[in-house]
Amino acid sequence: MPEDIRDKLKRLKKEREARSKSQELRDAWSKLEEKEELSTKEKLEQLIQLRKDRKPRQKSKPRFEPQEKESLRFTEIPYSLDARYGKVKISQGLDIQGSTLACLSCDPEFEDKDLSTALFIDLETTGLSGGTGVVPFNVGMGYYRDGKFWVGQYFIGELSEEERMIKELNQFFSDMKFESVVTYNGKAFDIPLLETRFIMHQTPFELASLPHLDFLFPARSLWRHKYESCRLSHLAHEVVQTFRDEDIPSAEIPWRYFQYLQTGNYELIEPILYHNAEDILSLLGVVIIGASIFSEGLEDLTPDSMDFFGAGKVMERLGESEEAVRFFSKALEGELTEEVGLSTRRRLSLQFKRHEKWENAVLLWEEMAAANDPSYDLLFSLRELSMYYEHRKKEFDKALRYAEEGFVVSRGYSTRYEGDFTHRRERIKQKLKRQKQKKAGKQNKSK
Repeated sequence: MPEDIRDKLKRLKKEREARSKSQELRDAWSKLEEKEELSTKEKLEQLIQLRKDRKPRQKSKPRFEPQEKESLRFTEIPYSLDARYGKVKISQGLDIQGSTLACLSCDPEFEDKDLSTALFIDLETTGLSGGTGVVPFNVGMGYYRDGKFWVGQYFIGELSEEERMIKELNQFFSDMKFESVVTYNGKAFDIPLLETRFIMHQTPFELASLPHLDFLFPARSLWRHKYESCRLSHLAHEVVQTFRDEDIPSAEIPWRYFQYLQTGNYELIEPILYHNAEDILSLLGVVIIGASIFSEGLEDLTPDSMDFFGAGKVMERLGESEEAVRFFSKALEGELTEEVGLSTRRRLSLQFKRHEKWENAVLLWEEMAAANDPSYDLLFSLRELSMYYEHRKKEFDKALRYAEEGFVVSRGYSTRYEGDFTHRRERIKQKLKRQKQKKAGKQNKSK
């Protein structure tokens, strides 16, 4: 049975902790060995007592002896395609079609791509605001290669080694021949920052020319209405259903790195590298789940109505009207919160209105108009019904009734709608008056 990725990460963590504890014990024994006046039994008794007396270090105020630092380190960890991260299987990333990636990225260049040649990338830096003074001290990467998914990390233990890391990264990108880039908020942060560092070291940055899926944007469309946060770690827990242990706040990462530069203690850095590897795997996981909403064919991944509403918003943004209608309609077939249900009807009705499918649109507006509590969706539906009966049907009595109701609901709730309904009422009253006068004139002529 393949090893679960969560189990593998925990095992690697335990191995690191075991190596660290083993080194402490070896150091303590070496010092005891120097005390020739003690017997072997006494030395062992003191070693046992040292283990009992050991107290956990305070992370907020570490005090370490300076240690020798690795100036530049590259590591790779392979994960089997059959391995699972939360509820996704690693191999499912390879099942995502280019058309789905094009929808998620709003970039038609993805039409002939897939994730087998994509680079997932996430940086850990000396600052969170960007700028020329910010250095990416760890470049985390994920990629499919040789029947596995790999998480690779370039880490610089000395800031003076940044140029060497940039040169090696450039060679790595060239050798791997990536055809696209996948990030989370990478368009605003990771890729511009990395490009700046490449330029500063006079090195070509070929990633800048590749199609780029920044999954932050589709994630917000797909899930902002469903979850309280669209932070990657939160979505990993809620969407991928994986619990991220040993996670650390992003604001703490630069502090930990600067402490490491002063002390050389690698224990400060290990949680950062673990956090970075989790980010890469989490990004792969949420992309797979997000793509499954559109593909509707990925094994064991079943979208719900709230997901279909998000997919409708993505298609709406792309201008794909028919697909937007399909997903909004599927969303209404299942359970939605009251707020999302109203929003779905509003968006779907506008698609019907755009294509002059008036019966479908009116049915949705009437459902929305039946709401008891004041809301912008209620006011929207009353306004649309009033416009429909005024301009399309010329039934001014019905148009006036909806305008009157909208005016009452909008008072004290929305000055914009109140002003709209005020002018609308007066205009419809004038039309209704002229209609009655015209009708009366015709009746008089017929006598």
